[in-house]
Amino acid sequence: MNILVVGGGGREHAITEALSRSRKDPSLYAVMSKKNPGIAQLCEDFLLEKETNVEMVVEFAVRNNIQIAVIGPEAPLAAGLADALEEAGISVAGPKKAVAEIEFNKAWARNFMKDNNIAGCPEFGVFNEKAPMYAFIEKLGDVAVKPAGLTGGKGVKVMGDQLPDLDAAKEYAASLLVGDSVVVEENLWGEEFTLQAFVDGEHLAFMPTVQDHKRAFESDLGPNTGGMGSYNAPGGILPFLIEDDVNQAKQIMKDTVAALKKVTGVGYKGALYGQFMITAKGPRVIEFNARFGDPEAMNVLPLLEADYVDVLSAIVTGTLDKHDVKFSRKATVCKYAVPAGYPDNPTRDREVIVGDIGEALLFYSSVYENDNKVYTTGSRAVAVVGVADSIARAEEIAQNALENITGDLHSRRDIGTRDLIQKRIDHMNAIRGN
Repeated sequence: MNILVVGGGGREHAITEALSRSRKDPSLYAVMSKKNPGIAQLCEDFLLEKETNVEMVVEFAVRNNIQIAVIGPEAPLAAGLADALEEAGISVAGPKKAVAEIEFNKAWARNFMKDNNIAGCPEFGVFNEKAPMYAFIEKLGDVAVKPAGLTGGKGVKVMGDQLPDLDAAKEYAASLLVGDSVVVEENLWGEEFTLQAFVDGEHLAFMPTVQDHKRAFESDLGPNTGGMGSYNAPGGILPFLIEDDVNQAKQIMKDTVAALKKVTGVGYKGALYGQFMITAKGPRVIEFNARFGDPEAMNVLPLLEADYVDVLSAIVTGTLDKHDVKFSRKATVCKYAVPAGYPDNPTRDREVIVGDIGEALLFYSSVYENDNKVYTTGSRAVAVVGVADSIARAEEIAQNALENITGDLHSRRDIGTRDLIQKRIDHMNAIRGN
């Protein structure tokens, strides 16, 4: 089988690596804007092209007799790549534009949740003018401010250290009004977690829960990033969650898939990502993404025990319910090395040298290869993943690997550590009143 992976980041490297382990021995192809060396070495052929150049991607897919395409990033989904590939006779494990809107239009997503009585929707408003927006900010008093469109995970700011007061919230919201709508929401208090699922249009196969770390610096300080690292626990439920939290989140995602089909007439196919905040009142939806998370894909795909080619085939044929999609009951810790100064003023074109990373898995992200050397682009560079029977051992494996990668790089040492996880547990105990 010929399979195409669209995208050239760490998420897509994880997807390609998981496909390369298939017993079906698929022939792999890729389209990416820059040469990711990890993806390139696993592929029969690849095209260096913007993933949003729909015509060129479809032409490459047709020329190579692709049977299934997997779309990694959100931008080509928003550009309608899944629709165009389907029209060319190629099955796609990625949602069509009508349902991918749940990610690339946050205003649409919130109104969709409200109109369809999807649980977990915070109080919100969508604005195109300053006066009513300011009044709503004053009314809520504690807010999160989001641009309606895609921002690579970096556009959301919340009151606290990012927006110290109402005036700062208003000023930031006003700056986003230029060329876009603004979503203002109640600021949710609790602990974030990610729940992802394979979806075939109707059925969902859930993955282990993961916690991402968006802030650039240790102790969850600094600006938001695309994600500095993440971890999961043995058995699939994070230490600060209880089973009922996860069951409620699963039901929200099931209801969302059913409502998307009802509203658009299009079945959602691919990976659905739910970003949740577990609060005193249960899980609340921060956002949905229409694809795997990055870095969360690097936590769950190495644990996938089912053959990924079989999973993709089930997604495109609507037969996920006929498959037992199992994940290993192990812990993983993923840590990113990013360019110094990331995300606000990152260095670029600096060499990344990977030494002895021991037992860890290595995933190249936003890098490029030239003369057999790897260089940074200004975004997240390379991720390492420890896999073990405990979070502590997985963290040790990941940190050891990170210390053997050199360059003008920065990373967070605290992801997956006992102290930070205990802080999460204590926080949730306090919120639950335990």
